[in-house]
Amino acid sequence: MDAAQQEATARARELQRNWYGEPLGALFRKLIDDLGLNQARLAAALGLSAPMLSQLMSGQRAKIGNPAVVQRVQLLQELAAQVADGSVSAAEATDRMDEIKKSPGGSVLSNTTQTTNSSGAPTVKRVVREIQSLLRSVAAAGDIIDAADTLAPTHPELAEFLRVYGAGRTADAVAHYQSHQS
Repeated sequence: MDAAQQEATARARELQRNWYGEPLGALFRKLIDDLGLNQARLAAALGLSAPMLSQLMSGQRAKIGNPAVVQRVQLLQELAAQVADGSVSAAEATDRMDEIKKSPGGSVLSNTTQTTNSSGAPTVKRVVREIQSLLRSVAAAGDIIDAADTLAPTHPELAEFLRVYGAGRTADAVAHYQSHQS
C-alpha cells in the first residue's frame, strides 16, 4: 500500500470513528466475536455483500450508504450485548439474527421486553436509538458535526443535541436524555 492509500485508509477510519463511534473494522470484529459469526455470515445478516463488508472493515470505504444496514448494525450490537449479559441464548440469538437479516432496518425486536418497560412505554435506550437512527438517516455524522459547529455560537444546546445523538455513542445519548428529563 502506498502513502496515498495509507492516508486514504486512515482518513476513512477517522470518518468511521466520527460517524459510528469507532472504526468499522473494530466494530464488526466485535460482532463477529460476540455472536460467533464469520465475515460472510455477518455480511449476510447486515444485507451487505462480503466484498463490501471487507472494504468497510479495511477502511477502503468509509460509509455505510444504506440507513437500513446501519439500523441492522445497531440491532446486532444490541443483540450481542444481550448474549454477553446472558439474557439471550445462542439459539435465540441465531433466530434473532435471522429476523434482523429479513428486516427492512426497522425495529424487529419491538415485541420483546428489552424495548419496552412494564407500562408498555419504550425504554430510554429504544427512544435514543430511534432518535439516532432518524438523524443518521438524514445526514452522515460528519455533516451533523459540521452543522453542530455552525450552530454552537448561537444555539449551544441544539449543537450539543446534534453532536450527542447524531454522532455520539448510544450510552452517551442515553445519559444526555436522562439528564434532560424533569
